[in-house]
Amino acid sequence: MDENLIKTKQKNKLANGVLIFLYIIVFVVLINYFFLSSPAKDKDNIIHISYGESLNKVSTELENKKIIRNNFTLKVFVHLLKTNGAIIDGDYLIKKNTPVYNVAWQIVKGKHNIEPIKITLREGLTNEEIADLLADKLSGFRKDLFLASTYDKQGYLFPDTYFFYPLDTTDEIVEKLSSNFDRKITKISSQIEASGKSRSEIIIMASILEGEANGEKDADVISGILWKRIERGMRLQVDVDRTTYMTSGLPSKPLNNPGLVSIEAALNPIESSYLYYLHDKDGNVHYAKSFEEHKRNIANYLK
Repeated sequence: MDENLIKTKQKNKLANGVLIFLYIIVFVVLINYFFLSSPAKDKDNIIHISYGESLNKVSTELENKKIIRNNFTLKVFVHLLKTNGAIIDGDYLIKKNTPVYNVAWQIVKGKHNIEPIKITLREGLTNEEIADLLADKLSGFRKDLFLASTYDKQGYLFPDTYFFYPLDTTDEIVEKLSSNFDRKITKISSQIEASGKSRSEIIIMASILEGEANGEKDADVISGILWKRIERGMRLQVDVDRTTYMTSGLPSKPLNNPGLVSIEAALNPIESSYLYYLHDKDGNVHYAKSFEEHKRNIANYLK
């Protein structure tokens, strides 16, 4: 074969190879630009994914906010990466220039890049007090929406330590508090049914005990005293609710959001011969069997 012809073929082969290589580079660059790279070049973004929100909705929102270029690509990577069948809710800090596969990794694995805010709701807080506490800790919290959403839920928002994100919605916050109550109360639902009292009566009594008792030390005994007063047709006359000095029976609704100690004390009262009680300035409880004895306790410990 002619030597010049061989050299020409070799040059053509080399040129074709270089051309193919350039095509590959251009293809990769285009794929990266149009499908993988982030259009958010100049700033970080914070997004919020609500509990149970669909991947379709989330991916469309991210595309509309120009955090990703193509929502279909995000969905592909999410399906490749997920193991539990769902994306994880909460707030996410998506840093500028984050490629779509990293965004997918974050929302599948719960890599929020934001520390949740720890908030402890102590036993006996009213809905108003809970709202004040949340408003102080969460910048985006709407107190008016919370109080409107929990108008008939006082007593049924469980006191506990929670972790919230700054962009958590009112519905999500209420759901966390309500579902926690449901989980706790489910464990003793059979006891409530066997008690002969309704769940509402137990929670109302528990809310009274939050203000009247001193925790586990005396809650169950005071519970027995108060249930006995109701059985005998006596007025409760508890300081935590002054209307009980004028009307008999339990208040119409819970006075606050009681904790498990008070709920269990309302459910499991200890019977005693006492009808009265008071706490001295040190928090010690003093019981009495008669009103005369109770008056002596008042004179001895409160004056």
